Amino acid sequence: MTLDITIEDSRWQEAGLEALAEQAVSAVLAHFALDPEDCEISLLACDDPRIADLNAEFREKAKPTNVLSWPAEDLAAEEDGGTPARPQADFTGEYPLGDIAVSYDTCAREAAEAGKPLGDHTRHLIVHGMLHLLGYDHIRDRDAALMEGIEVLLLGKMGIANPYMSEDAP
Repeated sequence: MTLDITIEDSRWQEAGLEALAEQAVSAVLAHFALDPEDCEISLLACDDPRIADLNAEFREKAKPTNVLSWPAEDLAAEEDGGTPARPQADFTGEYPLGDIAVSYDTCAREAAEAGKPLGDHTRHLIVHGMLHLLGYDHIRDRDAALMEGIEVLLLGKMGIANPYMSEDAP
């Protein structure tokens, strides 16, 4: 697997981002039976000011967010709840999937507020970003349910509790 990680914020090194990212990306690729040796993904590990700039530039939202993704190709299903198209290899036989950016500040704050380990929340955000690269989204209701179900399944395989389940829920 070509997982190109650029660490702009050293706190990500202290958090063990490389191992967390490799585990999350590998889980997603295995789920979709994509050979990791043929896939290309870039991950930018940054802070809130950097991700706020990216969010403003690409989504016209001038505020920080936890994760952003830029798919190499549009794989989204036309119908709400439909399965996205499978990525296609380029002329070299590789699958360029796209780019992900994750902010340390927002990730750490969200993990602390939810009482979750930073590593678990980081892996969740990377799984989430990877699913966006593979055409999944959460704008329409059935798409959101499909994406959330896959996230919960993959996180469960990594020993991470359902992040959408409230402790107050029955």
